Amino acid sequence: MKIAAIDIGSNAARLLINEVKINNRQPEFIKLNLLRIPLRLGMDVFTSGKIGEEREKMVIDSMKIFSDLMKIYKVEHYRACATSAMRDAANGQHIIEEVKKTSGIDIEIISGDEEASLVFENHIAEGLDKEFAYLYIDVGGGSTELTFYENGKMVYEKSFNIGTIRLLNNLVTPDNWKEMQSEIKENIVSKRPIVAIGSGGNINKVFSMSKTKDGKPMSLAHLKKVYKEFDDMTVEERMTKYNMREDRADVLVHALKIFNNIMTWSDINRIFVPKISVADGLIHNIYSQLHDKK
Repeated sequence: MKIAAIDIGSNAARLLINEVKINNRQPEFIKLNLLRIPLRLGMDVFTSGKIGEEREKMVIDSMKIFSDLMKIYKVEHYRACATSAMRDAANGQHIIEEVKKTSGIDIEIISGDEEASLVFENHIAEGLDKEFAYLYIDVGGGSTELTFYENGKMVYEKSFNIGTIRLLNNLVTPDNWKEMQSEIKENIVSKRPIVAIGSGGNINKVFSMSKTKDGKPMSLAHLKKVYKEFDDMTVEERMTKYNMREDRADVLVHALKIFNNIMTWSDINRIFVPKISVADGLIHNIYSQLHDKK
């Protein structure tokens, strides 16, 4: 069975195509293709309230490419979801209708809470040590989703309008940070030690740069060190020194600030980065629903 997930975020749109095979009655998810297009919808939406003509065309053209790729791979089931920027865009529904007309793709605008749930669909914590509690942290361009997992179940989830594109445009207020800190202090509490599970392109980039072995955590001290180094550099210096695209180099420092604050406020000093995303969660969600119907 071939399944595709489309995640239209505030920074980029992603198409993930997986083949699902059953081994010993357990599903195995095999990645066939992952395509990322840096649409940066948040650059328009968070400053003007709508998606401009140039980026609207980019969305429509990107969805045509995604549709063609799904046909080439003979995808049987898909789900396309848009998050923070499309939620806030005054012309979001108009663009969804244009995409449907031109490529046949149905886009759903999902809430922040559902976005948090989709990251949780990866069920990474279930395979980890039960002696710990786990906080999923998914940092995007427009929002950050937190999901707290303890004693074998999810006990808290929350979406905050704090994201890398918003920070890049100075659109996050001290009150936004205070709300997040207050929520964390009140809800991310456990008698067990808490470990973070990070997702999103930025934390994956930091993880790969750190040369940490797969399955091993990074420390908060390391994240703070990288943040300080990046904060002292220009975007061009980050691009040159670390061979980074501009659309990664300009937001990475903001992502690190979010991760550092969350981990500090929740008294977490280690973070696992298992290369999960909203798109991966969508794949698992589609498969689960199909399996339940059977």
